[in-house]
Amino acid sequence: MAEKSNEKLFTEFPPVSTAEWEAVIREDLKGADYDKKLVWKTLEGFSVRPYYRSEDLANLETVHVKPGDFPFVRGNHQKGNPWLIRQDFEVCLDKPTEANRKAIDMLNRGVESLGFNLCSDCEPSYDSISRLLKDIDLSRVEVNFTGGSASAKALPFIIKFFEQSGVKPTDIKGSIDYSPLTTFALKGKFCCENDASYQGLVNVLNAVKSFPNFRVIGVNAHVFHNSGSSAVQELAFGLAMASDYLNALTDKGFGIDELAARIRFNFAVGANYFMEMAKFRAARMLWAKMVEAYNPKSKDAARMSIHAETSRWNLTVYDPYVNMLRTTTESMSAVLAGVDSLNVLPFDAPFAQPSAFSERIARNQQILLREESHFGKVADPAAGSYYIENLTISIAEYAWNLFLEVDSQGGFREAFTKGFIQEKINEVAAKRDANIASRRETVLGTNQYPNFTEVADLAKVKPEAVTRPKPVKSADAIAQPLVPYRGAQAFEELRYRTDSSGRRPRVFMLTLGNLAMRRARAQFSCNFFAVAGFEVIDNIGFNTVDDGVKAAMDAKSDIVVICSSDDEYATLAPEAFERLNGKAIFVVAGEPACKPDLEAKGIANYISVKSNLLDTLLKYQEMLGIK
Repeated sequence: MAEKSNEKLFTEFPPVSTAEWEAVIREDLKGADYDKKLVWKTLEGFSVRPYYRSEDLANLETVHVKPGDFPFVRGNHQKGNPWLIRQDFEVCLDKPTEANRKAIDMLNRGVESLGFNLCSDCEPSYDSISRLLKDIDLSRVEVNFTGGSASAKALPFIIKFFEQSGVKPTDIKGSIDYSPLTTFALKGKFCCENDASYQGLVNVLNAVKSFPNFRVIGVNAHVFHNSGSSAVQELAFGLAMASDYLNALTDKGFGIDELAARIRFNFAVGANYFMEMAKFRAARMLWAKMVEAYNPKSKDAARMSIHAETSRWNLTVYDPYVNMLRTTTESMSAVLAGVDSLNVLPFDAPFAQPSAFSERIARNQQILLREESHFGKVADPAAGSYYIENLTISIAEYAWNLFLEVDSQGGFREAFTKGFIQEKINEVAAKRDANIASRRETVLGTNQYPNFTEVADLAKVKPEAVTRPKPVKSADAIAQPLVPYRGAQAFEELRYRTDSSGRRPRVFMLTLGNLAMRRARAQFSCNFFAVAGFEVIDNIGFNTVDDGVKAAMDAKSDIVVICSSDDEYATLAPEAFERLNGKAIFVVAGEPACKPDLEAKGIANYISVKSNLLDTLLKYQEMLGIK
């Protein structure tokens, strides 16, 4: 081996052209449609090919951009990836000292950026704000205030505290998320005349003139994601929001350099690992191009400030510890894409006030990514990836085209008033819901592989936690509001209905005949009915129909599922159906060729991979009288 150490590796393997690869692929497909089999049609509207090669980067200008250089597709920093570990929590200004103790504890445990979510009905004062921020080193800790109009109301007292803190104004970093268009999107109206005229934006901009690193305009694109949008829509509508603000405020005399420095984009991080990475890279690029069109004095003004939060849409109430896995992979997407700060939602956020334990886990997820996985060491590790570079360009192209559609209608406010934005989001949300209902999209622990023994803690989980909110348009609203929800809620409501009914219907697996088929179908059927919270009774197998039916009756079964092979169903299913004699709901696992003959004999119920899981389980709940 030592004598050959200078030989080049792989010299025996000649290069293979794309044409050669494609020829082999088409041969292997044996006439099957290439696009249907291998090309992924994304919810974002574009197609993803089964593989990419170096030649796919040949015409992409972005691959030659260095980290920290315009248009910042590779991040805002030349070296490393210094994102801030942020943690948000609810703050009642009636109890500022309690919130301050919690904030100090978080800082001592690794948090670098605090997010104070101010209650909407609290009345801020200088005393409450000074007690809230007591002993927090403003020169080292970023402080953020969320709650929209609540944060704007608190801003004068926040600024007064800054002025009296003794900290250099240039060292103070943070934000409020004041955003009239977010209120408009969620309520279908502006909260006051000040908001509708954007005078409130003028006021907050003037209030922070002495603090150049404090951002006051929030572009809350996460509301689109959490209402079911695609990544392209979240980006496009977020940019449209920001464009409305830029146009209105430049007309009021503000310069682009000042405005861009005051805007923070707040995005969600979805479950599609590489797509989300590409989304953030595309976002920085498009924003840079938008700001460039206003002729800023410095190209540094075009750096997009991005705060990311893990997806609320993706969280579940049942099997909640799986949420830790979801938020970890989402965090990886955001961090590897170079966001400026990240908040990881605690795993119990969908159904409870987060506990000390869940908040600790949420913090530690980021700390592990930094300290053990060293994600902070490298700027844009996705650079040069054939797949991610192409995804970035595709998202940028489709998001920009959608942005132009909004712009052609007069901008975000006009497009939302007309219902264009809601229609686009609802269209994608309906597809996502249908994919979950039919299990084309898996929500682990909810519509697939549920925890069979889990029962909701009715004292902790309230009905509103699992019920999808209905859209309500108030009498004075001028547009239909968006309604954030979670993708799992339809299934959670289904299972919660079983849990709160006081009974768990028993589903018995009548396993007969062919060993491989009966086991496969029994496992499928157990998983199927457990999704609704039914008790499933699996069996190794019975020698005769009589033995199986007797065991089912002895178990006081409500549903009996026959699990066998298609060929054997022709004789076994009618015999079992007759023996049961209506004492339990009889179900056939599969879609056998003999189904018409079985239906002719009165066998009406079938489950298979083609079944719409949600609709089917709702039917069985109704048959069992569970409402």
